[in-house]
Amino acid sequence: MSKPLLQIIVASTRPTRVGAGVGAWIADLARAQGGFDVEVVDLAEVNLPIFDEPNHPTTGNYVHEHTKAWSATVARAQAFVIVTPEYNHSFPASLKNALDYLSREWRYKAVGFVSYGGISAGLRAVGQLKPVVGALRLVPVTDAVSVPFVATRMDASGAFRSDETLDASAKKMLDELVTVGTPLIPLQEPRDQA
Repeated sequence: MSKPLLQIIVASTRPTRVGAGVGAWIADLARAQGGFDVEVVDLAEVNLPIFDEPNHPTTGNYVHEHTKAWSATVARAQAFVIVTPEYNHSFPASLKNALDYLSREWRYKAVGFVSYGGISAGLRAVGQLKPVVGALRLVPVTDAVSVPFVATRMDASGAFRSDETLDASAKKMLDELVTVGTPLIPLQEPRDQA
């Protein structure tokens, strides 16, 4: 029997972002944790235009190929970790757009957060994000990872340098995703539906 799929969604699309390095770190920890198969989904690579579907996302009646591809990507996951920076006391527009494109593909799936920034460690971004994911019927777990002064943790290659405290925080979140996310799987839409 295969494991449920956890998608690590890297939210920032800025060319100078550090999110890809943070996302690679949490993906490695998730693989080591062993509760999920793990896939990294980089919104810079997904490259969705600003929402352009003529029909409301709740209909699932998508006309654009980019939306159909995004729907298929999200539908195959059973849980998520959103890796987000804090921009102007909130989360990036790229993430809001990606969330708003879909509806039923998100429902009844657990979600954890890895936020990063300066002194605030991205906490305000997560605070803004929680009502949005709740409206989409995603189920946020309580444990989260918050990385302050993230620029000081990046090496010249763009890799993220963690420490014992952050690793322990990530392990708690990933364990909670298994605990909360596994019982939700029977409530999710069948994988072959968009």
